[in-house]
Amino acid sequence: MRFGVFAAVASPYATPEVIAALGRACDERGVDTIWLPEHVVLFENYESTYPYSPDGRVPAPADAGMFEPLTTLAFLAAHTSRLRLATGICLLPQRNPVYTAKEVANVDYLSGGRVDFGIGVGWLEEEFAAVNVPFARRGRRTDEYIDVLRTLWTTDPSEFHGEFYDLPPCSMFPKPVQEGGVPIVVGGESEAAMARAARTGDGWHTFNRLPADMPPLLQRLDEMCAAAGRVRADVPVTVSPYFNPVDPEMVDGFLECGVDEVTALVFVTSADEAAQTIDDLVPLITRAHG
Repeated sequence: MRFGVFAAVASPYATPEVIAALGRACDERGVDTIWLPEHVVLFENYESTYPYSPDGRVPAPADAGMFEPLTTLAFLAAHTSRLRLATGICLLPQRNPVYTAKEVANVDYLSGGRVDFGIGVGWLEEEFAAVNVPFARRGRRTDEYIDVLRTLWTTDPSEFHGEFYDLPPCSMFPKPVQEGGVPIVVGGESEAAMARAARTGDGWHTFNRLPADMPPLLQRLDEMCAAAGRVRADVPVTVSPYFNPVDPEMVDGFLECGVDEVTALVFVTSADEAAQTIDDLVPLITRAHG
């Protein structure tokens, strides 16, 4: 099983020096993947319900300086050599898919093919309004944007005609280093998200889960993969326990379930703290790797 970190990097605490130190520590100590979240804006007042906390509120103030993930992953690429660089989760339907395809391909090229593109449909309706994108039918928009990304990554000239996006024949280079394009990992807890992962994803990323949660979910994913003409091995599963501390028993539990990667939440405010935090995870990394 792989071991990743879900890095809550935000200014002013995560300076460039802190982010570089965290990347180097992960790279040197056997962490497999670093996952970065995305919100382009946050709000003091909002009606949407955050799905991962009991009170429905995101555990960050409106002025939390959450970094844009793709540019931050490009920065991390320059400070690492083997670490996988992943978005966890990029809000794809809020974005222009052509610019996103270009940005993801750029980071993959600059990192030597180390990007995993984690995507989700989003939950914060107010954020969609801020970027002038309809919140309704965002799942269908996501499906179509996935097709746009893969078209741009794998064909030349590239062309796509859909309900939400129309792409005339054009060329986009550089292409991703990874054959077939950058892996697209689908995040989300709903039946629709799982079905999307089973149907078209290169992985499924589930959030705020414990080992006891996983057997019925993995069985359901097996069924969805079979219905899509695939097998579950086609859809590696990453689990983020989120604020639940990762301990040896949890690692063993996820191993027994057949989870492919578990991630630990990290929040660091200095270069020394970054190194020590990853040092403290080494026994769990070793245990996960078997």
